Amino acid sequence: MDSKYLQRILLARVYDVAYDTPLDYAANLSRRLKHDVWLKREDQQPIFSFKIRGAYNKMSRISPSVLKRGVVAASAGNHAQGVALAGKTLGCPVTIFMPITSPEIKVKSVKSFGAKVKLIGDSYAEAFAAADAYRKRKNLRLISPYDDADIIAGNGTIGLEIMRSAKGKLDAIFVPVGGGGLIAGIATYVKSVSNNVKVIGVEPMDSDAMTRSLNAGRRIALKEVGIFADGVAVKLVGKECFRLVQKYVDDIVQVDTDETCAAIKDIFEDTRTIVEPSGALAVAGLKKYCSNLNRNGKGLVAVNTGANMNFDRLRHVSERAEIGERREAIIAVTIPERPGSFAQFCATIGDRGITEFNYRFADESQAHVYCGVQISSREEGTRLIATLKRNDYPVLDLTDNEMAKIHVRHMVGGRAPNAANELVYRFEFPERPGALLEFLERIGHSWNISMFHYRNHGTDFGRVLCGIQVPPEEMPQFQLFLKELGFTHVNETENPVYKMFLT
Repeated sequence: MDSKYLQRILLARVYDVAYDTPLDYAANLSRRLKHDVWLKREDQQPIFSFKIRGAYNKMSRISPSVLKRGVVAASAGNHAQGVALAGKTLGCPVTIFMPITSPEIKVKSVKSFGAKVKLIGDSYAEAFAAADAYRKRKNLRLISPYDDADIIAGNGTIGLEIMRSAKGKLDAIFVPVGGGGLIAGIATYVKSVSNNVKVIGVEPMDSDAMTRSLNAGRRIALKEVGIFADGVAVKLVGKECFRLVQKYVDDIVQVDTDETCAAIKDIFEDTRTIVEPSGALAVAGLKKYCSNLNRNGKGLVAVNTGANMNFDRLRHVSERAEIGERREAIIAVTIPERPGSFAQFCATIGDRGITEFNYRFADESQAHVYCGVQISSREEGTRLIATLKRNDYPVLDLTDNEMAKIHVRHMVGGRAPNAANELVYRFEFPERPGALLEFLERIGHSWNISMFHYRNHGTDFGRVLCGIQVPPEEMPQFQLFLKELGFTHVNETENPVYKMFLT
């Protein structure tokens, strides 16, 4: 037990500006995982992040004469907002150094509290170096985002609230890990009152400084860090944080980007709130941890640390969430280049939903298709690959292929100089299971499909861009077919974008 920290946490000054946030029951997650899952809602703080706790606790203990000169900090965003709001509350000038890669929503929020923002470098380490040099030059107090006893103690009040509010059995608390200040505070308090509750950290696989440091028995500096979960993108964990984590933290779980995106969706489905990637790490780690538990019925808490999400990131999150949950498999399949082959391929897939279908004519004998398929588990994805191989379809599993998921899915296509008599149409059809197969069966037996793009967008209507080779003498039959098809359609053959990029 660390009595010094226990006293600091009990006396922490956080509630002048921070809330005692709720511990919400996650009904959907609990039902799926067969454990009782609770979410500690730090995304509901005034700055939509837990960081206000440590920042205010630290700054409220600085003498007025020092505060009057001003303070400086380095942060990717959430700590910056905490320091800026604390400065505004305490009447203290604030200068924040932020990486150029910081989400715009965080930069705007910092400025809205009256702080000066200086964007520099691509990582927290570069921003910190600039902030430290500025501190020395201006003789200002530097407010650390994590490696400070008062910051750690302020964060520790989250552990106090969880232990006080926990309903029923509590077995483990999952905490995102960046520099280590949050988990150090929570673990120090929790272990001071109960050795029976595990504290488990969660790190991104591409920002795993704490895991590497624990394995080495000393702090290890990363050369590079992933910036998707920018709130925990730290190259070197704090010295004091590392000491406390070594002493009090039970385990660290690592998760990838897809698993983090899936966790963002899980939290949304239970709370109708969109958290930022670092804010979803705890849920991602909790889910991964549960997959290795032998018994059900555990009481588990995940700390939702923040909700400062740039809106334009949602496109990427939605693309990757289904893969992270193993509800979508991405495959590349080679099929014969002949009328009806698309429909036959879809029939082989069976009643699984098609989420994406990209194809462009390139060869007289073979067609290469980029396809997304709805699945329920990794095992079902394996069975799908086996089924396709049994039916003599050459197939590649691209589900874990980063280049395929980030870039190639948007680049499949190109020009097809041999696609004679090609007409291009946009179609809309009711989005329901089997609708795409029905569409292909009705359109693909009479004329060759030379281009096809479909992506499920979660709407009531499926949208397809389709190239169809129709000889001039067959145009009357084709027009009759379109009329009988009954789907909304638009002729895009004269669209200048088609002429520029696809012919």
